[in-house]
This record gives sequence, structure tokens and C-alpha cells, in this order.
Amino acid sequence: MLRIGQFTDTFLPIVDGVGRVALAYAETLSHMGHQVSVVTPMYDTGHRGGYPFELVDFQAVSLPGMKHYKQGEAPWDAHYRARMRMIPLDIIHSHSPFTSGSEALRLAVLRKIPLVATFHSKYYDDFLKATKSEKLARLGVKFVVDFYERCDEVWAVGQATADVLHEYGYEGQIHVMPNGVALRTAAPDAVTEVERRWNLKKDPMILFVGQMNWKKNILTVLEACARLQKDGTAYQLILAGQGPDMKEIEQKINDLGIAGRTHLAGHVSDAKILDGLYSRASLFAFPSLYDNAPMVVREAAVMGTPSVMVRGSSAAEIVRHEENGYLCENSADDLAKVIKNALSDPQRLSQIGDRARETIPVPWEKIMDSAIERYERLIALGREGKLSKKHLRVI
Repeated sequence: MLRIGQFTDTFLPIVDGVGRVALAYAETLSHMGHQVSVVTPMYDTGHRGGYPFELVDFQAVSLPGMKHYKQGEAPWDAHYRARMRMIPLDIIHSHSPFTSGSEALRLAVLRKIPLVATFHSKYYDDFLKATKSEKLARLGVKFVVDFYERCDEVWAVGQATADVLHEYGYEGQIHVMPNGVALRTAAPDAVTEVERRWNLKKDPMILFVGQMNWKKNILTVLEACARLQKDGTAYQLILAGQGPDMKEIEQKINDLGIAGRTHLAGHVSDAKILDGLYSRASLFAFPSLYDNAPMVVREAAVMGTPSVMVRGSSAAEIVRHEENGYLCENSADDLAKVIKNALSDPQRLSQIGDRARETIPVPWEKIMDSAIERYERLIALGREGKLSKKHLRVI
């Protein structure tokens, strides 16, 4: 049995890919018999104490303009420190270079144990949007690179994601540890409930699941659907999620004249309903240029729903055009063209969905077998005094 700390800046109820990956690690490792502790800023999870792992949170405040995200200084929280002193750890795994990452570094040094960190996100894009300054965005990236340089091992969720970190200036080795997914089928009545709740007709349904944030390239989806409507293609569009640009997205839907075919589902917390949405969808539209290895594409594939993504994007690394999904150029015109062609041949669309289900999802248990092997190797090297101790310079 390993004693593993999973450190993340986002956690439930945030509908955030990184937080969901950390949750999947914690749940799967716990079910495999390991002792897992999740360290995160304090969130209202809605069912505290109901996890198969230890949740150790520290006081935090919401970030300006990003109320769904929180930041804090764990060492200043006396209650958190007292709880952590009672929890033994063999290894620490951080999913963020920020608040929780700083705490992961501190504890790795204090306890002389290995530190693994996964690189998930295109932070430069986030910094640039928040600061409107390329100079400040570059300084932010320098901070990120400095964090990963202090870790004993660095993972990325895909090769394209690893390439991003190298482009940022990180020169070390990166191990690719892809995201997994829970293999499952939709409940028998889930699709019926979805059709009732959103008053869906028999038209093909296009689905987007994710943050209601322009950085997800949602505008391209909306404009493509406006073109489909103009040329008479039947469809229904559902956007599921919440985020900072929700009001602007709703206004754009009205401006484009597609409100009659579009449903803003908001945050869907019921897994049964979310699976029903994936299962009912004809296509999963996810043209994001920001995401690296999106969980939602894998979840759609589990339900036999193929995705349409931007050719050459990091997110599309697992998709082969007209084999297990669809690829388009980064334009509303081409996205509309690809969607229209896909919907015009339902039999072929179904075959590609079946192929997506066969080739894209990898169960979390298989991913965790690989992760445990890496953990055990690092723990052994640490006990033999063979780690580089790069992170010691944090002190």
C-alpha cells in the first residue's frame, strides 16, 4: 500500500478538468487499496466526508473575477497544519504549480519525499487573458517552468501537452501519463429524461460540455450552428457548463438568431443526466485550442459519440478524421461543413462513434497501474538517496 498525496488547486464542485483528473486519481487509487489524501483550497463540496479518501483543505479566498477558483496559503492555516501532521505520505503528486503546488514543494522538502507534478494547462493563455500583458504573461510562464524544474519527475497528459511545456522553456524530461475515463453505459432512462428536460425533438443533437468561457472557442460552435440553420440543416444544440462568459454567450446566441435551437443547460452535476446527454448527442463539438487532453472528449467516446475538433490542436491528439472522430479547420465555415457532412450519413456517423468507443477511452485503473509503477520507482530512488533534490532550493 502506498500513501499518496494528491495536491490540486481546483476540486469539486468546480467543473474543471484538472480537478476532475485529481478526483479520478484519488478515487481510483483508493479503490485499488492505496491510502490517498487530497490537499486543496477549501471548497463547498456538498457532501463532505463522503469520499473514499482523506480530504484535507485549507482556508482560501476566491480570485478576483474568477469566483469559482480559490487561492490561499496552506502553511498559515493552523487547523490544516495539525491535520497534515497526522497523515504520513510516501510521495506527493501535484496537479498545479500555484497554491497547492507551493504546498506540495514545502512538504516534499520537509518530509524528504519525492514530488511528481503533472502539467495540464496552457497557462500563458490564462495569464495573457487575465493581465492583458504579454510581458506579465511571460513572467507567469517563467514561474510555472521554475516550479516544474524543482520536481523530481514531470508528467504531461499527452505528447502535445509536453511540447507546450518545452515551448515554455522547460528543458527536462517529461513522461506522458494520459488521462483515463470511467467505462460505463448510460442508464436506460437517461436519454428519455434528457429529451424530456430539454424538450428535444428527433433532430440530431450537437453537444458541448465545458466551461462557458470564450477561450474554449465556443464562438466558433455558435457561428457554425448559425450557418447550419441558414442552409436548412436540422439540429439541436446543447451547451452544458458554467463560467465567466455565460451572459455574453447567451447574448450571442440571441444575436445569431439560434435561440430556438439552442439550450443552455448550466452546470449538470447529475452524472446520470450528463451520460444521457453524451448518449443522446449525435456529435460532440469541441473546437477548443486551449485544452490539452480534455476529459469530456473521452466521456463522449465512452457513450459512442464522436467528437469534432480542430485539426492540429492539442485536444485533437487522439482523433483520426473520419475514423474515430472528425477534424476541421479553425473556422465556423469549416466546422459547419464537417458537421453537416457527418449528420448527412447517420450510418457512417454511428460507425465512427463505435470506433471512438473502441479506440479512445482507457480505463483509469490501467492508467493507475502505470502511475503506481512510476510512484514506486521514485519512492525507491528517494530511499536510496538517488533523487536529484532539485526542489530543495525552494527553501
